[in-house]
Amino acid sequence: MAFDGIVTQKIVKELKNILGFKIDKIYEPDKNTVTLGLYGKNLNLSLLICISSNNCRIHLTTHNQKNPTIAPNFCMLLRKHLIGFKIKNIYTIDLERIVFIELENNENPNKPITKKLIVELMGKHSNIILTDTNSIVIDSLRHTSTLENSTRDIYPTSRYIFPISSKYSFLELKDFNDFYSILEPILSNYIASEVQNIDTLDIKNFNIEKIISDTFNGISLSTVHNIMENLEITTISKENLELIFNKLCELIKSDNTQILVDENKKDYYLGIGSQLETNPFKINYSLDDFYFEKESSELFKNYRNTLLNLILANLKKYEKRLENIDSKLSECNNMEKFRLYGELITSNLYRITNKNQSSIELENYYDNNSLITIPLDKKYSPSYNAKRYFKKYSKLKNALEIVNSQKLETIQDINYIESVIYELDNCTTIEDIEIIYEEISENSLFSDKLKKKNSSSNKKNKAKPITKNKFSSFNPLKYVIDGYTILVGRNNKENDYLTCKFANKDDIWFHTKDIHGSHVILKTNPSENIPEDILLEAAKIAAKHSKAKNSSHVPVDFCKVSFVKKPNGSKPGFVIYSNNRTLYV
Repeated sequence: MAFDGIVTQKIVKELKNILGFKIDKIYEPDKNTVTLGLYGKNLNLSLLICISSNNCRIHLTTHNQKNPTIAPNFCMLLRKHLIGFKIKNIYTIDLERIVFIELENNENPNKPITKKLIVELMGKHSNIILTDTNSIVIDSLRHTSTLENSTRDIYPTSRYIFPISSKYSFLELKDFNDFYSILEPILSNYIASEVQNIDTLDIKNFNIEKIISDTFNGISLSTVHNIMENLEITTISKENLELIFNKLCELIKSDNTQILVDENKKDYYLGIGSQLETNPFKINYSLDDFYFEKESSELFKNYRNTLLNLILANLKKYEKRLENIDSKLSECNNMEKFRLYGELITSNLYRITNKNQSSIELENYYDNNSLITIPLDKKYSPSYNAKRYFKKYSKLKNALEIVNSQKLETIQDINYIESVIYELDNCTTIEDIEIIYEEISENSLFSDKLKKKNSSSNKKNKAKPITKNKFSSFNPLKYVIDGYTILVGRNNKENDYLTCKFANKDDIWFHTKDIHGSHVILKTNPSENIPEDILLEAAKIAAKHSKAKNSSHVPVDFCKVSFVKKPNGSKPGFVIYSNNRTLYV
């Protein structure tokens, strides 16, 4: 449901309870949001104003937001003009999505100062505007001008003009007859243009929600859609339109409306609540929780997708590198042939006439003197051709060792990148993603794709590294089975710390065999015999937290932690182990 005029009206009605509260704090967490810290009646409240095109709204909030270290210009201006002011009045006009907050400073009783904060919640045209007593704009979060194809001038020193709407006012309707008399011509024109009959008009082919929303001010398409779903209206008739009208009137007039969230938690709608509800800000805080969950989910997905795209681009780069290495290795497979060519030419120089030849046929004494054709470069003598073959052989021989080393290193790099992708796929919170971001920021594999952000705000927000303190930034998943504790690392850095620092040498380490997954530690006492069923349960947990979690018959290696080693300079999460056994789960 959109934050329409009906919701705005309900919000403002609850916000009447903050009249007299003083503004003591002002923040601007991002370019679309301003929060006002309020104090009054022995309460500290926070009023959130958001003009994001997708989530524009105003309501009280209990969720803290991260604020930049240096306040933006508009935030500084609001602090200069509004700190210490009290809320004198808050109201809307008709069902417009515009909230007027009248503010007053009575420090000088003989000459009170009044200002007005105007919040326009109109999708991509939303704005926050500060005006003086004479409705002259002091400043606004967004500036617009008629010279730039805007309908109004909104910038400092311009006069605030209320936006003009061509829609009908629903609140001015006396009864259903007024409602229907406005809709009837529109319906008739639609039916005529679509060549349809009113008696057989199927709702699926008739966008009545949009017609009502486009005709009357402050009523969103989703509001009408929810009403029609709740009333199970499937056809358009005068009787059904009256049901819609009556429900709209009930929602607007009722003092017991509440926010109801649909099953998939992606949308909300207004419903009639209980008379027993005593929270004066029930709609404010319900919307606060809904939008907090929605924006957290959107932020999480955007953050994860951005990081995933960067990592996948890096993976593609290293896979391309591996292809080039394999191509070089295939060239190295021919090096013995080049050596043979050089030897045969050298040993037969006395037989070869020194003239331009493109090839020569010689006996191969390594193959029962069978004839072999050797290509030659006409530009050079036979002896120089032999020298070139020996040089090519020597070059490929030297390259073979280097390329084999490069291939092994590249395969390890690809395995590490794939392990990071696995971690990212299993993240559930933004904090989890921040830890992975911190991990790859420290890794040279991503140096050309990822520039570390060194601003003070990012230093403040980045994940804390795991240190020697066992309780710093260390929060593995924990299972307790029959008194045995099983710990699971959530990312590569935590895997390293869990296995190499936190675990005791007699604890048992588990990991899926040749499959990306988390390190799993089964805590034990020295000289304790662990029951087989506990080992099996720990192996199942290791399989569950691996890339093979949806597979059956997964091999899981396990051994004592004392047999697990981390090579110097190896990638995060990489270890080698010995004296292991394998369980299939």
